[in-house]
Amino acid sequence: MKKTTLTVMSVLFTSLILFTFPAHSSSSIPSIIDSGNIVEQTCRQTPYYDLCVSTLRSNPRSHNANIEELAQIMVDELDSTATNTLRHIRQLLQSGMDQSTQEALRSCAERYRVIVRGDVPEAIEAISKGDYKYAEQGTFDAATEARSCERGFSRGRSPLSNQNRQVHDTSLVAAAIVKAMARGG
Repeated sequence: MKKTTLTVMSVLFTSLILFTFPAHSSSSIPSIIDSGNIVEQTCRQTPYYDLCVSTLRSNPRSHNANIEELAQIMVDELDSTATNTLRHIRQLLQSGMDQSTQEALRSCAERYRVIVRGDVPEAIEAISKGDYKYAEQGTFDAATEARSCERGFSRGRSPLSNQNRQVHDTSLVAAAIVKAMARGG
């Protein structure tokens, strides 16, 4: 009797699976499974896995996103972080710091204007057009600008170290995601 009940339950369970995922759409089973892991799979291809996962998971758009949408989310995060850094630089310039620091801040302001007005919009447009090499270059350029800003200060005296690191690392994550898109995922 127990064997019969177990057999009936097995048949019912198998039927449920087959009707839920019909034969003509059986290829959707892996994509459903994969969609739950796309953030992790994508972030494993980046230099800053934890930053990638936390940024993407904190954005509701990532829940059903494909890799192109994940790249867009990361570039949007880059834009937000760089814009906030530029605002912070403007505040620091008004706070009356020493001449050397002010010169470095002015240089950083110009670099961040390039990121916000040039690199990010170009990356967004390139992603939408499928020009992944150009999008990768734009995000990589943003990382270079942030690194150059940091190097413009006397050793250990940058008031922007955290922001520069965040923009740099976010840029490299975005570049890696775009590069993965170019390779096909």
